[in-house]
Amino acid sequence: MAGTTRNTLPKGFRSAELGWPELHRIPRPPHRVPLVGDVIGVNLRTPLQDSLRVGRQLGPIFRRKGFGKEIVFVWGAKLSGEMADESRFAKHVGLGVANLRPVAGDGLFTAYNHEPNWQLAHDVLAPGFSRDAMESYHAMMLEVTGRLTDRWDGDQAAGRAVDVPGDMTKLTLETIARTGFGHDFGSFERPRPHPFVTAMVGALMYAQRLNVVPVPLAPVLMRSATRRNDADVAYLNRTVDDVVEARINGPAGEGDLLDRMLDTAHPETGERLTPENIRRQVITFLIAGHETTSGALSFALHYLARHPDIAARARAEVDRVWGDTPRPAYEQVARLRYVRRVLDESLRLWPTAPAYAREAKEDTVLGGVHPMRRGAWALVLIPLLHRDPEVWGADAEGFDPDRFEPSAVRARPAHTFKPFGTGTRACIGRQFALHEATLVLGLLLRRYELRPDPAYRLRVAERLTLMPEGLTLHLDRRSPAAPARPEIPAVSEPSSASRCPVTGAGD
Repeated sequence: MAGTTRNTLPKGFRSAELGWPELHRIPRPPHRVPLVGDVIGVNLRTPLQDSLRVGRQLGPIFRRKGFGKEIVFVWGAKLSGEMADESRFAKHVGLGVANLRPVAGDGLFTAYNHEPNWQLAHDVLAPGFSRDAMESYHAMMLEVTGRLTDRWDGDQAAGRAVDVPGDMTKLTLETIARTGFGHDFGSFERPRPHPFVTAMVGALMYAQRLNVVPVPLAPVLMRSATRRNDADVAYLNRTVDDVVEARINGPAGEGDLLDRMLDTAHPETGERLTPENIRRQVITFLIAGHETTSGALSFALHYLARHPDIAARARAEVDRVWGDTPRPAYEQVARLRYVRRVLDESLRLWPTAPAYAREAKEDTVLGGVHPMRRGAWALVLIPLLHRDPEVWGADAEGFDPDRFEPSAVRARPAHTFKPFGTGTRACIGRQFALHEATLVLGLLLRRYELRPDPAYRLRVAERLTLMPEGLTLHLDRRSPAAPARPEIPAVSEPSSASRCPVTGAGD
């Protein structure tokens, strides 16, 4: 029993005062209100962006308290780099991630470190993201992008603006569903989002709301929201159960992720994933495998439309590398180095998974100043880490893909660019997402010129992940027209300066 107590920390939220013996040394906002905490000026719809603004004022480590929950935030590059040390720190499952456990249980993203299914699933599924596996997904990614360009061609011909976040969500959902599980949601044939997307967004929003509602009041304030969430979770479960049942009772797959879950035993132990855990892993991949990538693509398209010189440079690279090839080959995607830098710079400014939590494996001292007990944790704010002027310079708010020139990357300290998390629990699908997003950007740049709405100002919606809200673009087909589906874009007009939601600076 003593060993169990020693090796397994208590579950549930652990307020900062339980783990930081000298919490008073960490700055906090002024004007703390008794009982309710640091709530002055808080917007419950944008808690992350509130924390970004507070962090800019208070420095690289700070704390906030709301309704009895005190949280330590870290964003300075030196402290964040220290917390990336796997010998001292590990992933902490808390806040919104723990709130997703009713949906994803011990799936790869939401599992506690001590739960054995994480390592089992990771070892079984890791070959599904090898180079050979990635190459096998490429043709399907091309096909799904062709469905997107069919829709955008129709919108362009009719003079309609395109709904960027909505269409990127359809694209990435279909891509992960078809490549990973052989399932077609028919997203592009629907006038409204697939019910799976509606239920998923509802579950993410509910998990976020739980972060900011006082625990004693949640049963009263969120009674109807809880009923809706229960219905959303039930729908997600039914949908995935149907996908798995169709595979079990239907034609064999082609070695995709679902086949691996159903048929592959651990190479050393012989263990297999249980039916319940398979459901949780499928839900995890369907949500995480499309929600973050759709946001990354949406932000990248926003910045390309706002910076026609950068779009022209990226487009020229696509034309040079791909030529008139109607279907670029797998290996040609990695050669779009500048397009990839555009994507990285978009992820720097707006990492769509904007925070990760780290906990101390043993008693330690952070930065030589702040003692932490075993199990004490902090939330790393990635958008501020990615804007630390000590690393990124005085112009860290500006959009400049040349920050990711190889020489610039080598000159930066380690652990300063973390859009996919850190350590052994970092995103297993990173290469899948980067290949998909680079391919899609290349295809869209080759086919269209992107024109922004001059009146649009970047607004960032928060549903645990980040997404530009209300982003639409007008399209022009490039001339001369290039091969059918995979082709063409150009330059768009710069609009009047849009404002960054974090600082009010132009984005």
